[in-house]
Amino acid sequence: MNYRETIEYLFSRMPSFENDGKSGYKPGLGTAMRLDEMTGKPHERYATIHVAGTNGKGSVCHLLAATLQQAGLKVGLYTSPHLEDFSERIRVNGVPVSQDYVCDWVERRRQEFEKLSPSFFEVTSALAFEFFADMAVDVAVIEVGLGGRLDSTNIITPQLSVITNISFDHTDLLGDTLAKIASEKAGIIKKGVPVVIGEGGDEDVRNVFREKAASVDAPIVWAEEVNVPALEVELKGDYQRKNARTAYVAVEALRRLGYGISESDVQQAFAHFATMTGLRGRWQVIDTEPMVICDTGHNPGGFQYTSNQLRQLDCRKLHVVFGMVADKDVNTVLEMLPHDAFYYFCAPNSHRAMSVSELMSRGRGRGLNGDAFESVEKALNAALSNASSEDAVFIGGSTYVVGEALTAFKKITYKR
Repeated sequence: MNYRETIEYLFSRMPSFENDGKSGYKPGLGTAMRLDEMTGKPHERYATIHVAGTNGKGSVCHLLAATLQQAGLKVGLYTSPHLEDFSERIRVNGVPVSQDYVCDWVERRRQEFEKLSPSFFEVTSALAFEFFADMAVDVAVIEVGLGGRLDSTNIITPQLSVITNISFDHTDLLGDTLAKIASEKAGIIKKGVPVVIGEGGDEDVRNVFREKAASVDAPIVWAEEVNVPALEVELKGDYQRKNARTAYVAVEALRRLGYGISESDVQQAFAHFATMTGLRGRWQVIDTEPMVICDTGHNPGGFQYTSNQLRQLDCRKLHVVFGMVADKDVNTVLEMLPHDAFYYFCAPNSHRAMSVSELMSRGRGRGLNGDAFESVEKALNAALSNASSEDAVFIGGSTYVVGEALTAFKKITYKR
């Protein structure tokens, strides 16, 4: 199989949460552990850092990976989902896994792993862990896929655990209270392994973390209680300030573990972390005149920052290309959006997407003026055609919308 056929095989043969929603989510560590044994337990051949949380975990992973790389280490980085290409998920020092490696690994391992009926994410995690071993990384930063306790990445014993924050998302899978969600995220806390909590939240959430950490003798650090120096961060989303604080406190924890990370390393890495690691889609400015910004935020916890920043944009008129998946808290997000923008409602190419007619109906019911478009590309094309050089275009609501828009942007031409 060539690369395109290999990726299609993985998505079509393996159930995936991204394509199938709840039916594609396979909680539990049994299959992940069997895959790990099949590949020789590769994650035991390098150090790991494990990052969970509702929002910000991707950015924190990239901040940590960039800092470790700046300090001279060979760094693996495993995140999800991707925006345009599968290889974005698995990187070493910012370079994506090669297409040849993916094809060869799947061809070599498929007869073994097909017997286990694994999920897409379980197979992808096994691929990433073995790739990092083959590349002889010093350390790998591993992002939890969903939750924590039953996530297939939770077979690792990291040197440091990080939990960014807790807010409502995936409530049908993780629980309908913040304390229940926190309990799932706290599942990555391991015996004797220090844990950094980015935002503790309410007292019920803090108690969940305290009790879990105490039960396994894991030292706990609350990033909110640590004075952090002012740092320049490459991406300018308001929420990045909190992500930077969490990452900085995590770096301090790594220093206590013996990592030789200088303050200059931190400053350089934070100022260039997206460039160093390939991170995109976080309040990313992809053009000017008009200013075009995309952001992958997709739940109320993320939009509490994004919506406020949209209202503060210095522009004549705001155009918003917007789509969401149906299993998110769509109504709450719509209620948070600015009313003085024009919306280009669309649906990404995903079985989980909310239909554009339903999304537009809900949006208009909440005072959002706009029209429906049958694809992200057509919505983006219309927004760019209508926007003057003094306007701004925002693309968001879903990782899938941003991914499709980034692909479409490369081939769209429009009059400025």
